[in-house]
Amino acid sequence: MATINTNMSAKVASNSLVRNDRSMSATMERLSTGLRINSAKDDAAGLAISSKMTSQIRGLDQAVRNANDAISMIQVAEGAMKEVTNMLQRMRELGVQAISDSNTANDRSALNNEYKQLSAEIMRIAENTQWNGTNILDDTIGSSGVSTFQVGANANQTIDVDFGNLAQNASTASWGGANTQNAAVGTITITGGLSDGDVISFKTDAGNFVTVEYTGGNKTKIDAGSGTLAATGTLTNAASATITVAAASTSTITLTDDNSGGTTFSISDLVVSRGTHAPVAATDITTSALAATALGVVDTAIQGVNDTRALLGASMSRLEYASDNLQNVSQNASAARSRVLDADYASETTELARTQIIQQAGTAMLSQANQSQQSVLSLLK
Repeated sequence: MATINTNMSAKVASNSLVRNDRSMSATMERLSTGLRINSAKDDAAGLAISSKMTSQIRGLDQAVRNANDAISMIQVAEGAMKEVTNMLQRMRELGVQAISDSNTANDRSALNNEYKQLSAEIMRIAENTQWNGTNILDDTIGSSGVSTFQVGANANQTIDVDFGNLAQNASTASWGGANTQNAAVGTITITGGLSDGDVISFKTDAGNFVTVEYTGGNKTKIDAGSGTLAATGTLTNAASATITVAAASTSTITLTDDNSGGTTFSISDLVVSRGTHAPVAATDITTSALAATALGVVDTAIQGVNDTRALLGASMSRLEYASDNLQNVSQNASAARSRVLDADYASETTELARTQIIQQAGTAMLSQANQSQQSVLSLLK
């Protein structure tokens, strides 16, 4: 039927062009972005799957960086521990030398000067070895020296590393001397307060060492309910009078000579420390007997440092394997996401060529359909 108002051929050609243009636009978008899914309408399920995969991949990649940061952190701690081991070995060497009676008292005093300086340096290293501005060897990092590293894309995928408890240098103690009234009383003043596990050690004028350890949950007051100061060793002065130890807070410790005659006394080598170093602080090598005792204490400290270094080394090895595994998982997850999300250029370029040809053909057919109405004029002549 020949009509003018309705040109069905033109409508068919026009509708075909619209559909082809939509397909060609989608193909060109995929080729320009490299993605098969550019909006939810392209593939709603695929979009949801690829989005979850992206979260997992980005989490895995960050976990790899976390593991590498943890390895670097452990390397800092282990490097410091290595130097502590070297110093403890030197202290042991000095102790062995001081035991021999070929040394005079002056010789042992000179040896002891180096021994004590090395002991003080171990404390300084414990307080000044830091990662990202945080001490890592004085048992304050993380939870009681145990740090938790996130090594997974999801919560609770962690590795714990114990950095050990080498020493502390945050608190200092000073001796005010003893005065005599009815009894001799002296006060140790602590600057910086005490924490659980802190050990105050000092040497009496009778030549023996005494250690006082703070334990308890309350850091502001030491009493029977919240913590105790437990002294070990015999605290005597030159006259062999027994001295009692008492404390009312984390800032003062009172030493009282129970001799009613009020014999005075003094202490020296006053140190606040904790952990591996604390027993070492309560030693010196001024006599053959003290040097022999110090030898056993230093041996124990060396073993303690070696144990910590072994744990740190094992943790580094574990984290390296964890990092490698995370990279493999991320790589495979990326490949899986690519199959869902990325455009297949071979397929899309073929589709583009097809739609371009159809566009050209459709345009030509639309032109022909519009011209076909002209034939109706011949019927009117």
